[in-house]
Amino acid sequence: MSAGRNALLEVRNLRLVRGDRRVLDGVDLTVDRGEVCVLMGLSGSGKTTVLRAAVALEAFDGGRIGVEGFELRPGPVPPESRLKELRRRAGMVFQAHALFEHLTALANTTLAPVYAHGRTAEEARARSVDLLESLGVGHRASAYPRELSGGEAQRVAIARALAVDPPLLLMDEPTASLDPARRGALGEVLRSLAGEGRGLLVTTHDAEFARRFADRVVVLAAGRVAEEGDPSSVLTNPQHAATKELLEEKLSVRS
Repeated sequence: MSAGRNALLEVRNLRLVRGDRRVLDGVDLTVDRGEVCVLMGLSGSGKTTVLRAAVALEAFDGGRIGVEGFELRPGPVPPESRLKELRRRAGMVFQAHALFEHLTALANTTLAPVYAHGRTAEEARARSVDLLESLGVGHRASAYPRELSGGEAQRVAIARALAVDPPLLLMDEPTASLDPARRGALGEVLRSLAGEGRGLLVTTHDAEFARRFADRVVVLAAGRVAEEGDPSSVLTNPQHAATKELLEEKLSVRS
């Protein structure tokens, strides 16, 4: 797979072994500016591991990862002091949100710009207020995580990830705890962010969400890319057994 000129994320031959198990076995993946790329696969296929490796939260054993020119190589995770440029380029939204429970929504969002990137408190607060407003949770700025609904907490987590204005946003299973209406609202937020020129890599089991909001779907199986392409094609006429199994699993859950 050749990367386009607009590629924000380039993953090449990514390999990761835990014990005798190959978690990732030669993954190739790109995410372009303005693109929502959805990463799918059965549990244990390696989706979350790809995201964690791309933001240097997980060491890997082979291949390389490039995030807008910042290179990660095999071996131990670099110390945080060497990752400041990566943190400017890529933001991560975790499945469980990972907000600091003792801080308000606004304080969660201003933390990294002030303490990790040297912004003034006034600059960080102004941007955070704008982000929270744009994501529809400005009125919850003084709320603590325990006081937020799942959808509100997720939007605060997105605001936190965007606080240093990274061009690449990675999201792990953002639809997992949302009802259909909130999934649709989230999808519109993601399309809006892509419209601003950001690249988004999103893991999900939700085929309907992928059909509606993704530009491209990548299906992992056994640590490899099994199938990829336009979601209307991949998820309507799957060619690989792993994709068929994924879709059948979701049908059985619904019934």
